[in-house]
Amino acid sequence: MCGITGFWQTAGETEDDLRQQIVLMANTLFHRGPDDGGAWVDAEVGVGLGFRRLAILDLSPTGHQPMFSSNGRYVIVFNGEIYNYRELRAELEQSGARFRGSSDTEVILEGCSAWGVETTIPRLWGMFAIAVWDRQERKLILVRDRLGKKPLYYGQFGGAMLFGSELKTLRAHSVFRGEIDRDALALYMRHGYIPVPYSIYQGVRKLAAGHYAVVRAGQPPVIHCYWDVRQAVEAGLANRLDVSEAEATDSLDTLLRDAVARRMIADVPLGAFLSGGVDSSTVVALMQAQSSRPVKTFTIGFYIEGYNEAEAAKAVAQHLGTDHTELYVTPKEAQAVIPRLPDLYDEPFADSSQIPTFLISELARRHVTVALSGDGGDELFGGYNRYQRTESIWRSTHYLPAPVLSLLASGVQRVSTAQWDAVYERLERFLNPRWRQRLAGNKLHKLAQVIGAGDPNALYHRIVSLWKAPTEIVVDGAEPETLLLNPLLNNSIPDFTERMMFFDLVTYLPDDILVKVDRASMGVSLEARAPLLDHGVVEWAWRLPLSFRRRNGQSKWLLRQVLHRYVPRELIERPKMGFGIPIGEWLTGPLRDWAETLLNERRLRREGFLVSGPIRQAWTNHLSGIQNESPRLWVVLMFQAWLEHNAVV
Repeated sequence: MCGITGFWQTAGETEDDLRQQIVLMANTLFHRGPDDGGAWVDAEVGVGLGFRRLAILDLSPTGHQPMFSSNGRYVIVFNGEIYNYRELRAELEQSGARFRGSSDTEVILEGCSAWGVETTIPRLWGMFAIAVWDRQERKLILVRDRLGKKPLYYGQFGGAMLFGSELKTLRAHSVFRGEIDRDALALYMRHGYIPVPYSIYQGVRKLAAGHYAVVRAGQPPVIHCYWDVRQAVEAGLANRLDVSEAEATDSLDTLLRDAVARRMIADVPLGAFLSGGVDSSTVVALMQAQSSRPVKTFTIGFYIEGYNEAEAAKAVAQHLGTDHTELYVTPKEAQAVIPRLPDLYDEPFADSSQIPTFLISELARRHVTVALSGDGGDELFGGYNRYQRTESIWRSTHYLPAPVLSLLASGVQRVSTAQWDAVYERLERFLNPRWRQRLAGNKLHKLAQVIGAGDPNALYHRIVSLWKAPTEIVVDGAEPETLLLNPLLNNSIPDFTERMMFFDLVTYLPDDILVKVDRASMGVSLEARAPLLDHGVVEWAWRLPLSFRRRNGQSKWLLRQVLHRYVPRELIERPKMGFGIPIGEWLTGPLRDWAETLLNERRLRREGFLVSGPIRQAWTNHLSGIQNESPRLWVVLMFQAWLEHNAVV
């Protein structure tokens, strides 16, 4: 795992100037690759490639980048892992290729030499961001993996094309101009992240997952798709599996074993995150089943009721016999991460589980260099509670007239979340444990905010929105339309639950979950691998009938059947908790002064990006206990903190 960067600018500067520039850019990514660094420039054409290395495979100097193909035509910088590199290498060797070392980087290069770049790309199986300079045709090819696990930004500034793993490396180039994209800011205020292809800066884009860009002199990048997740999903739905429950369980067990085994290949210490939930427990169980020694597992615990999964993780670890490490973190220690977030995440990002994700990455890095995670299970196997909740809301409300829904919503919101919580506490003992809820009052207020949507897609759009009308709080912002409101998907993905899963697979997963894990883990020089997001598993999972994913109100049904082969049901079957922290309580307590400074009305007006009125009202409501506004406030606070730390004017 590494950091890559580069430029292609108008020729004319000296080789020393270009080299100094690329080294400066690469050094901003030191955290992604503290083991080695490299830089290469071609002054004649104005190209520079920079690299920081976290050595995982082939720890010898033969893994050094930038790397040249044996025929001298291609130069590469590569961030990621190719899990089928051994098969590709064997095929290339049969055709006469000879290798200097044992890295997967060299396999990519020799594949490009033998088959061509565009033919090699779809044959790569893994997580990656790649830049290849073709010295013969004088073109630059930028590539991103199928699911978007590894980041890749690019942008044109004057006569220079810049690219890199993080925005900070683009900012290090002398031509960079960091004008904030107010339309992207509106998207951020809705989602808490900035969706592909946008970035917080005008002129900078994220390369979409499953795509590559071809850049030629004096021309804008030409974007190509080599793997389309929508086509993969639609193909799966059109070719459903006709199998028994036992056959499906066997097949998934086999697929996941292979995906896990491929991601256990490393020349450095390896372990896994373990929360005790279905996803991470499945990954750890399959790791331990294929390991001759106890797998190293890591859990973060909190001294906060309702937010601590460490006990559940410990029970799973003891059953599987892993070498388990847990660290209990105080609220003060967790809050100490907050000042680091703007630098870690590099553009506004407001998923508050970024804090525990960083803490568990920091813990794991003390012992290992690679950690496997359970990311992707919710999106593939219907794990999010909101799927069932959204369907239920739609079934219960879509036939009611709009005025009735408006009256209901108004009535609910007149009662504070704290008052609803008190009512719920009196009723809770009469409820089936499966239907008990945390933060009931807050969820009831959220329900009031979303009922009345004209169609199910619009309902889901509201449910996953933080600020429901972000253009009302972003000065001069015009929110671009995203895939979430695309009516064409109603025909190609007719089932509403599967449509929500697809939405998350192409938006929330790559733009939130995978960004969160990448920045947190690479911020401490730790490589994170996600076996559930093997694209073969993804394609197979979408062939499953929905009943194999959700059954009798239970999510991840088939994944649970695999896990129950290794871990007793009683250690797993409990309400879904999530990986969160009590931001709402902290904002009224130890973080109040920090928040007040960033939300100061005069400051907001002076900066000129956000409308102060609605934000100050949300802050007042939160402090008074009328409503838990922490999700909407956190998205504003993370932008304000980022602006203070990173803005370039």
